[in-house]
Amino acid sequence: MSRPSVKAGRRTIDIDVGGTFTDLVLTWGDRRISAKAPTTPYDLSVGFLDVLTDGADQLEMSIDELLPQIELVRYSTTVAMNRLIERKGPRLGLLTTEGHEDAILIGRGAQWTDGTRISERRNVAVQNKPAPLITRDMIAGVRERVDSFGAVLRPLDEDDVRRKLRKLVDGGARAIAVSLLWSFAHPEHERRIREIIREEYRSYHVGYLPVVLSHEVVGKVGEYERTMTAILDAYLQGSIKAEMESTWDQLRDHGYRGSFLLTHNTGGSAEIFKTTASRTYNGGPISGLMGSYHIGKALGYRNVIASDVGGTSFDLGMVVDASVRSYEFRPIIDKWMVGISMLQSTTMGAGGGSIAWINELLGGRLEVGPRSAGSYPGPVCYDLGGTEPTTTDADVVLGYISPDGYFNGRMPLNRDKAVEAIELKIAKPLGLGVDEAAALIRRIVEQNMASAIKREVHLRGYHPEDFVLFAFGGGGPTHVAGYGADVPTSVIFPQAPVFSALGSSVMDIMHVYEQSKRILFLNGMTQQFTDDYAAYNAPIEEMVAQARADLTSEGLDPDSAVFTVELDMLYGGQVQVKRVASPLLSINSPEDAQRVYDEFEKEYSEAFSPHVVNKPGGAYIENIIVKATVPTEKLALPVHDLVGKDASAARTGSRNAYWPEQSGRVDTPVFAFDQLRPGNQVDGPALVEAEFTTIVIPPGKSLTIDRHGLGLLQNSDVAGTDAAQPARTAAPTLEGAPA
Repeated sequence: MSRPSVKAGRRTIDIDVGGTFTDLVLTWGDRRISAKAPTTPYDLSVGFLDVLTDGADQLEMSIDELLPQIELVRYSTTVAMNRLIERKGPRLGLLTTEGHEDAILIGRGAQWTDGTRISERRNVAVQNKPAPLITRDMIAGVRERVDSFGAVLRPLDEDDVRRKLRKLVDGGARAIAVSLLWSFAHPEHERRIREIIREEYRSYHVGYLPVVLSHEVVGKVGEYERTMTAILDAYLQGSIKAEMESTWDQLRDHGYRGSFLLTHNTGGSAEIFKTTASRTYNGGPISGLMGSYHIGKALGYRNVIASDVGGTSFDLGMVVDASVRSYEFRPIIDKWMVGISMLQSTTMGAGGGSIAWINELLGGRLEVGPRSAGSYPGPVCYDLGGTEPTTTDADVVLGYISPDGYFNGRMPLNRDKAVEAIELKIAKPLGLGVDEAAALIRRIVEQNMASAIKREVHLRGYHPEDFVLFAFGGGGPTHVAGYGADVPTSVIFPQAPVFSALGSSVMDIMHVYEQSKRILFLNGMTQQFTDDYAAYNAPIEEMVAQARADLTSEGLDPDSAVFTVELDMLYGGQVQVKRVASPLLSINSPEDAQRVYDEFEKEYSEAFSPHVVNKPGGAYIENIIVKATVPTEKLALPVHDLVGKDASAARTGSRNAYWPEQSGRVDTPVFAFDQLRPGNQVDGPALVEAEFTTIVIPPGKSLTIDRHGLGLLQNSDVAGTDAAQPARTAAPTLEGAPA
């Protein structure tokens, strides 16, 4: 089997499976080919083959000719998210320490708020804890006990384990999660339980039981979070394995012999054989965020808001000071807090398929989302049986999307049915005309998106005007003029509809390892740094050794990897933990310790305030994280000479469209995005059509094509001037250190 390497970017395939469409970016030498196909939720491999066939057709090849020449396939998926939403997992059993059987049912103090929107939390009267993935009768406590230092207080009672195991299997368990107290400090008991399960239920038997050990998925403190991560992995493993095996089999059947990498929510990717189910959660949005990081860095943008408007959701992430190293402090997967590291991103139910509906409980107020029509039946205009009006239906009714040009002309839309649905379900109940009702649908969904951007930026302590906004996904260019909030410049890429797959193509191969290690790094009383360097260095050396072994097993050269260390640190007497980048892999002197502390104080001050730095309380390390990164080949950005502002050569015609700013319909010019040249400027109202999306330019806005062929959407009074150019700090190349 051929394996990925640093130079694996010449012939690669990157796939992003969304709720509505499956996107492909095929890198073939100097060419990058984009394709989309409807997602097939009944079997994701069908949509995968459809989009792959489309990409091969553009090279005038069959997939049997194409795949044997491909070096690497990377795959982003939201299968984990969808399976959790649908609650389509096996009946699970949990083995835990006797006396702690109810820990996951009790949860954290505010567990009922986990994974809920602010508007839901306000209505406390109807709030309940989520229905557990494992019911109480399927949780068994085994006789054993280990303390926080890893010392065995009560040996494992193996006969008790066998009795409890049989009870769980007799109760219908089809997968077992094992989470013992302090197991990361003394993993031998969990390992022995797995051996017992294998002795009782052999791997070659038909009733084979998958087993997930908590210390292997999360090797750090936090009983509830560690247990929930193990449970989620056990719950999702079967369904994701089935989905991935189907896709993997299709690749092998058509001649592919390379590696199959999955995107992780830590911002890297790794082979399917080295990936746990929970780490694939939110893979698509993370690919878009990492693409924004790498491409933004190449363009010289240090602060980027990544916004992805798909068919089902609106995904939001931030690049701050040329870094995406912002992690969820207490990450939530669906309704449960977990212990794995996840890059910060926000997802809300707002997209092209979001359903518009009248909320009678709130006095007949129009709302859009979070329910989605998905890909089947999809919006009413798809003419596949949908009856509920959606955002896409509103775009078609208003004239922004061409019914004949949708999905590159391969998916004709039924405008009449969209008009009928909006008139019946929205316009008449609200006493509005159809155009006014469609415009209101757009305004509401865009306001929801804009509020999410403002909330995310302001709550992190930043100002929107200091950022550029990357608008991608099929609906990003169509709606960014409305949701851009106070961000002065929105950047639109030719590959915007497949940007998450494009982001996957520039992501590095990365493994992340974590260990809990409580170290008093700075003594508050003496202001002396620790001199127990082995306590700091030993876990790092252990994780680096594990990383090198894993990379070698994947056929990668560990000497080509970049090893970095991050630390979860806090001051004594405080609860705010800050993850900081250590400037050193090891510390061997007071000067080394000083460098690590200085970086912590700097990042802590920037994140919270210099006024909360509490050196008299001492500084502590809670967790140590090692990243092993194999950089991959990056995207080369073209640089063109600028021509004049006149864009008339790219005009393809006009379309009657409704503009609320002008209180009526206007004969609106239509342009082809691929015919616009660097320096061209299109003033609103106008429509610019690309292969899989339409850029909507309302009155007062202008689209300018920059020297890289990217569209910059700005207010007309500044477009095309020097003031309109966002600050750049680097040359347009995509080489550089990984995140």
